[in-house]
Amino acid sequence: MSDATDARPYDALLLLSFGGPEGPDDVVPFLENVTRGRGIPKERLEEVGQHYYLFGGVSPINAQNRELLAALREDFAANGLDLPVYWGNRNWAPYLTDTLREMVADGRRRILVLATSAYASYSGCRQYRENLAEALATLEAEGLRVPRVDKLRHYFNHPGFVRPMTDGVLAALAELPGDVRAGAHLVFTTHSIPLSQSETSGPDGGAYVAQHLDAARVIAAAVREETGVDRPWELVYQSRSGAPHIPWLEPDVCDHLETLHGQGAPAAVMVPIGFVSDHMEVLYDLDTEAMAKAEELGLPAVRSATVGADPRFAAAVRDLVTERAAAERGEHPERCALGALGPSHDVCPVGCCPARTPKPAAAGADSPYA
Repeated sequence: MSDATDARPYDALLLLSFGGPEGPDDVVPFLENVTRGRGIPKERLEEVGQHYYLFGGVSPINAQNRELLAALREDFAANGLDLPVYWGNRNWAPYLTDTLREMVADGRRRILVLATSAYASYSGCRQYRENLAEALATLEAEGLRVPRVDKLRHYFNHPGFVRPMTDGVLAALAELPGDVRAGAHLVFTTHSIPLSQSETSGPDGGAYVAQHLDAARVIAAAVREETGVDRPWELVYQSRSGAPHIPWLEPDVCDHLETLHGQGAPAAVMVPIGFVSDHMEVLYDLDTEAMAKAEELGLPAVRSATVGADPRFAAAVRDLVTERAAAERGEHPERCALGALGPSHDVCPVGCCPARTPKPAAAGADSPYA
């Protein structure tokens, strides 16, 4: 293990997330930010916005990021890690550029970034790196000193991410009626992405699916060990948002629930393995839409918890911070990882998770701000 109190050479951690509306008046402007450049009419955005209006126009993601910020600050302070934590979003306040401007004003020169996405993909990794490059270019154009920015490695297989999810599955199983619990199938679910992005994810392609499968195997094995039951499981997808003619990862979670029902499965536990917190795509696509499908089918179903602000996840972030800091100092820290894939790379190589239209990306081997 690395020294849990030494973050040198870093002087700040930036929590980088997607963002979400915090009231009905924010919904359409937020969706305009998300879809900027795609030419989607306002009427369509209003239609999509109905998902948010069901919850008062408020996405839970910002509140959950505030909880995670508090958990990180508490863990760092309790363990003697003197590292301030900031927060910036891609699509809503606090905006990334504003946060980086604040960090520069505070004298921060070497920044580590924690993205609220545990896996390799364009939207979950490189797009955040593009956001960072764009924000840094803005600071440069304003004549401000541009800080050095690095990104923490993917943490899908860190024990502090996997073990809280395993406990969530066990708690969800306990919610099922006793007569169906033993036969319950595990339905690991994550965001669907275009096949083209899936096939080019990671340095060598295919990392998005491979990483999810690796984490799912670890969780399924841990649940089997704890319960003594070897449960069938599957990785499925949700929240598709692309044009119908473009192939995306399948099967959809609702289609899979229909398949399970047709096969006589007695119950299902939906495990949102692809999500760090219970944001809108968990609350609507799983808790609302998928649960309605299960009820329609007469299939007993529950949804397990995401990691959120679990203290073990906060401790994992501290471990990732000090691990990366030690590596930057030329040391050789022990790297925690469960499963078969091992710890991910520290620095995204050139060509990792490529975009259809190449853009500058910070915090990687091809960063213009190294």
